[in-house]
Amino acid sequence: MSWNPTLDPVMPDTTSLDAIDTVIIPRARDLGGFEVRRALPAPKRQMVGPFIFFDQAGPAEFITGKGVDVRPHPHIGLGTVTYLYKGKFEHRDSLGTHQMIYPGEVNWMVAGKGVTHSERTSEQTRRAPSNLFGIQTWIAMPEDREDDAPMFEHHGRDALPLLEAEGKEVRLILGSAWGERAPVRMMSETFYADVILQAGAKIPMPDNHEDRGLYVSEGSVTIAGDTFEAGRMMVFRPGDAITVTAGPQGARLMALGGETMNGPRHIWWNFVSSSRDKIEEAKQAWAAGDWESGLFRLPPGDTDEFTPLP
Repeated sequence: MSWNPTLDPVMPDTTSLDAIDTVIIPRARDLGGFEVRRALPAPKRQMVGPFIFFDQAGPAEFITGKGVDVRPHPHIGLGTVTYLYKGKFEHRDSLGTHQMIYPGEVNWMVAGKGVTHSERTSEQTRRAPSNLFGIQTWIAMPEDREDDAPMFEHHGRDALPLLEAEGKEVRLILGSAWGERAPVRMMSETFYADVILQAGAKIPMPDNHEDRGLYVSEGSVTIAGDTFEAGRMMVFRPGDAITVTAGPQGARLMALGGETMNGPRHIWWNFVSSSRDKIEEAKQAWAAGDWESGLFRLPPGDTDEFTPLP
């Protein structure tokens, strides 16, 4: 698939740093014995479009027998998006899903009124040294969809639109951007893309979305003459033309954004909702541990342990 011909690959960078609303430096967090760098939510920015959580996992190397063990845990009111650069791991959820995920693929799990899942390095993968590097995000659901039934989608690498041109490669993971649309079923206008730029390559940010941000996973980028290294998220003002230029080592980015929510969301542990009462109900349901008739079930094939309520 070729690059959208309406986009000029050498368009001048006419933005100023005034167009950058927020620069976010991620915080380190432990996730089941594995450190992640969390960019969202941030003190000055809860969401970018509907994106309310943004974690960089890795890069990490594991010796034989070791790996990631995120025990079964619950969610409400959000969708989780898992996308890997390197490595692989195993997803199980209370819908009965059992899915391996590999680089360039996407796992999309909608929690809705309640779902439970686990994420682990598989037994087969543990038989040798392994690595892991990827991004996991949460997307807040529109208020009128928060009580939807949970669902899961997996799309392989070849199903996601790939745009290529001089010095740039873009895989569209979610939503619509640059004249293409990804196959994942979304509940609000969204865009999310894996962008690889060779040294000096330029890319314009999509201009058809209300809210837009950019996370530098590797390398560095220049925007309006200022340089941003890996591990930085920039959030841009609505409506401004933004062009991003890769640094001398090139860059890998995650471009994200979309329609803003109708208001802020309450977040507690793994729960997101427009209603504090729904979060309290979810807390009580998980603490009760009624896996047969309660709100939550444990994932088939991973029922020996779970993450307790904090």
